[in-house]
Amino acid sequence: MSASSTTLAKRPTSDVSASVGLVGVVTLLGWIAVARLWPEISAALDLPVRREVLSGPHSALMAMILTGLAMGAWSLLVDKVHRRPSTGIDWSRPRPLSAVIEVSLVKLAGLWATWIAIGAFYCLGRWYWSGQYLFAMDVIFAAAIPLFVLSVPYVLWLDRYLKEPRDHAWHFGAMFMSREPWDPVEVKRHWRAWIIKGFFCAFMISILPPGFAGVVEADFGAMVHDPVQLGARLFELLFVIDVQIGTVGYLLTLRPLDAHIRSGNPFLAGWVAALICYPPFVFVTMGSGGILQYEYQTAGWGHWLAGHDALLWIWAALLLSLTAIYAWATFAFGIRFSNLTYRGVVTNGPYRFTRHPAYVSKNLFWWLSAMPFLVTTGSWLEAVRNTVFLAIISGIYYWRARTEEAHLLSEDPKYREYHAWMADHGLITAPLSRALTRARPRRLQVQPAE
Repeated sequence: MSASSTTLAKRPTSDVSASVGLVGVVTLLGWIAVARLWPEISAALDLPVRREVLSGPHSALMAMILTGLAMGAWSLLVDKVHRRPSTGIDWSRPRPLSAVIEVSLVKLAGLWATWIAIGAFYCLGRWYWSGQYLFAMDVIFAAAIPLFVLSVPYVLWLDRYLKEPRDHAWHFGAMFMSREPWDPVEVKRHWRAWIIKGFFCAFMISILPPGFAGVVEADFGAMVHDPVQLGARLFELLFVIDVQIGTVGYLLTLRPLDAHIRSGNPFLAGWVAALICYPPFVFVTMGSGGILQYEYQTAGWGHWLAGHDALLWIWAALLLSLTAIYAWATFAFGIRFSNLTYRGVVTNGPYRFTRHPAYVSKNLFWWLSAMPFLVTTGSWLEAVRNTVFLAIISGIYYWRARTEEAHLLSEDPKYREYHAWMADHGLITAPLSRALTRARPRRLQVQPAE
């Protein structure tokens, strides 16, 4: 037994309740049901509207808004997250507005300059102006003016209650205006957080409509006897849950919700490992025609298991379970999900079994669904290439996991406790940790001379 198991027998408490994510899932499924049943609902209420299913992009956006509102309301009214010390807010001693107005104006200057810079980046990036990104650009630029306007009362109000209103946004504003001393470390923290938000918010919003439309328009009854088609649609439903709640997480980085970004990953390796998994970089690495494309001349599980109905159903159930774990790993964060950030420690849900349930389930899904070692041409060389490339991709996700751990271990004692507890008690993590410990070469013990 290791030293950590004798000093830490109980799993550390999660900073996120298990309920808030479930509230989001229930709300999302409720809106999907309304969208699918809209022709019947509008007919029953005799509404003067087009009686079609609500599968368009604006319906997908409404799903995200309703899900975010429900989770935000639960967090405030039930979990009462706004009263946690980690928010940095003291509601009992508000300052007069005159005491914070100068600080708030510097902070607003920093925020507005940041948003303008992100907007300029969107304008320069050609990939943002074609395909699914067009919807994201429409949404972001439609929200720009309201965001600028509402930021004024929000910052003025919040600064009255913050214990330290001179946060990283203020330090960037001070640097931008060249009026007061500022800390370059805080400026870097500010930009790491906003680069993450700017990059991933656009991506997440862009992928909201396609999956949502597929789920709302799907005829599940017609495919109830087809494990391949039914499985594909159920996978899509679970990915919709992942994307919708993940998008809420990127958007609701608010201190009163205790969901603010406390720090972005400071390690270059972490950024490289994460960004190569997303557009536009993924097109060069893992996408079709990319250097690590692993689905070349493959046909997938439905093709290779065709004619074996029982095995098809078992395989579909296995893949569905892995996808469910992947979605669970996202909504377990509630409104705190985002890549490359530290926003508190999650120790419940699938994080009771392994520190990286999303990466484990995603990679197992790829191996079992794509079957890269089987190719339609019978070429052993292509089979080897596909297998090696997917193994490299799995290695990239292991790299991502290690860089994320390095970030969190440096930030929070609770994560260090959780990391140690998982090494001894995690259903998946503990056996792996023991195996790696045994595999490490032991140092030669030199006996002192007598």
